[in-house]
Amino acid sequence: MIQERLVEYEHAGTLLEGFLAYDDAEVAARPAVMIVHAWAGRSEFECNKARALAELGYIGFAADVYGKGVLGSSKEENAGLMQPFLNDRALLQSRLTAALETLGSQPEVDSAQMAAMGFCFGGLCVLDIARVGTDIKGVVSFHGLFGAPENTTGVKIKAKVLALHGHEDPMVPVDAVVALEKELTEAGADWQIHVYGNTLHAFTNPLANDPDFGTAYNEAADKRSWQALLNFLEELF
Repeated sequence: MIQERLVEYEHAGTLLEGFLAYDDAEVAARPAVMIVHAWAGRSEFECNKARALAELGYIGFAADVYGKGVLGSSKEENAGLMQPFLNDRALLQSRLTAALETLGSQPEVDSAQMAAMGFCFGGLCVLDIARVGTDIKGVVSFHGLFGAPENTTGVKIKAKVLALHGHEDPMVPVDAVVALEKELTEAGADWQIHVYGNTLHAFTNPLANDPDFGTAYNEAADKRSWQALLNFLEELF
């Protein structure tokens, strides 16, 4: 049976709250996947991904970057929550490390078998987890932002990297994809980028419906990217 619990943790004076899901039919420690939220904050979308992973036998953990109960409700609020972390990538990276350490300390988790995935802003977050040389199995970015930080030049990437990207995403143009390919290659990463044609930003989110802003749900890309995730996790674990 799938069990759920909220997990409080702290970083730099901020109280954070993650969401953990697992199947209690398994008693041994098992692989875990951390899910990093989009720019609005940890929502039911990410919690549902944790539940789906738990159904597959993994531990799912929807992490929190902004703080317990902090959730944006408009583009302006979301941008205001996200921007401080884009401005201070070292702070972001440290906060993500705290979330991973929290996940690894849970009794159900095999801390040597962990991965991270994220959506939009969370996609950038998991790429940064890899960029700082974190020793986890892999990271998966769903329609993530690709902009590189300035503090990871020369760091070798240990985690395998999978980026799932919509070709028509106006927030990540083709030159940004090429730049990421170059960056990952120079960092010695085992990387893959899957590009879905005729696909905008936020393609996994059924509520995304603002093509003028560059966001729209795409059922085919959603299904293909989820299958790519499952294949990747099977390879990792």
